[in-house]
Order: sequence, then structure tokens, then C-alpha cells
Amino acid sequence: MNIFFEIHKDLPREGPGDSQSTQQALSLLKSLPPNPMILDIGCGPGQQTLDLATYTYGKIIAIDTHQPFLDQIQRVIETRELTERIQVMNASMFDLKFPEHSFDILWSEGAIYIIGFEQGLKAWRPLLKPGGYLAVTEISWIKPAPPGELANYWKAEYPGMQTIEENLKTLRTANYREVGHFSLPSSSWWTKYYTPIEERLPLLRKKFRYDPEALGCLDATQKEIDLYKKYSEWYGYVFYVAQAS
Repeated sequence: MNIFFEIHKDLPREGPGDSQSTQQALSLLKSLPPNPMILDIGCGPGQQTLDLATYTYGKIIAIDTHQPFLDQIQRVIETRELTERIQVMNASMFDLKFPEHSFDILWSEGAIYIIGFEQGLKAWRPLLKPGGYLAVTEISWIKPAPPGELANYWKAEYPGMQTIEENLKTLRTANYREVGHFSLPSSSWWTKYYTPIEERLPLLRKKFRYDPEALGCLDATQKEIDLYKKYSEWYGYVFYVAQAS
């Protein structure tokens, strides 16, 4: 985990995403109250948290279990004088201790895979107010029958990865009504995520040149990036927006 956070330290995002996609997903949410209550689950360094504060008049609780991420967000919140609208909290998505029907919006970019798409949908559903919205990004197969090298990689890394159609069926089964979905552009993988990671890998190889375990983690990170370069037409992050039915 130490080398993981060395790789990801001070990144603008902890996964693929961009402000335009956050805004596009928000545009699908209709008939919100003037000041919606929003829970940002697995907020990471909080770029989308700040976007939610920009694009809505809501009050936001942003949760994560990595305190340095929360400290990073808190500094920005204070600088931008957003302390009355954004609260950060060290909490696990596996154990959300909020009363039922607390939120108008549940938001999670690049994080629901940690608990699993189906499990997250079911576990978080009681937190939504009647008619409330869920908006999450989930890595998904975009084309069927991926090449063997790619299929084997993701079978090992994320066995629960599904097609878009399978994820939409899972949404319906978990008592949500689909509002819309769209794939994130490839730029959302590169600009604030893979590019800054790839740029720091050579420096980290020097720093950890005598640590085989760390070097193995760096190799695995480069492999993930290389696979996306080679096979990005087959898979990607998809924004799923749904409403409690």
C-alpha cells in the first residue's frame, strides 16, 4: 500500500474522470431540491467533490478511508471558503452509518468497484430519499469478446467486470430506474490520471531500485497503462445515472 500511495500521491484524480463528465452526469438529474444533500462515496482527492459544489447548490459529505486525501480536500475547502457546504469524513463505503433516506444524490466516481457494483447498489440504496438519484462510474466492457490478453488481465484484476447491458440489468434488479449512461472519453484516462502517473514512474524506479516488491508494483502499473493504450476500444469507464424506483 505504501508504494501504491507513492504512485498516486497528490494526483488530481484517483481514477479516470473529468469535470465535463461530472457536469454531464449532473445534467441528467431532474427535479432536484434547491439544496440537495449529496454523499460522495470514495471521494479520493476530491476533484469531483469540488465540481459538485460548483455545479449544484447542494451540501456534500465526502467520505474516504485514506486520511491524506481528506486532508488534501480540506485544505482546498478552506481556501475556497466552502466549509459550510462540504464536510469530509473518514468512513468506509462498506459501513455507511447514516439514517435511511438521508440523501438526494449518491455519487461515486471510480470507487464502487471496491465494494463491487452489485453489492454497492444494494447496500447504498436505503440511503436515498424516495426519487433520489445514484450516479457512479464503473469500468465496463464496451465491446464483446475482448482479446485473450486483455480478458485474462481483467479476469484477474476485477472478476466482476461486466458489459454495459449487464450493469444496466443489475441496476434494475437493485430497484433503480435507469436515467442515462455514457462512456467517459479517453482523455479522462490520460489528462489527470495516467499521464501524471507515467511521468513519475522513472523517478520511483530510481527511488525503489533496491526494493523488488515496489518495482513489481511499478511494473504492474505500467502494464495497466500499456494495456489501455493497446485495447482502449474494448473497455472503459461508464457513467451510470439512475433513480430510486
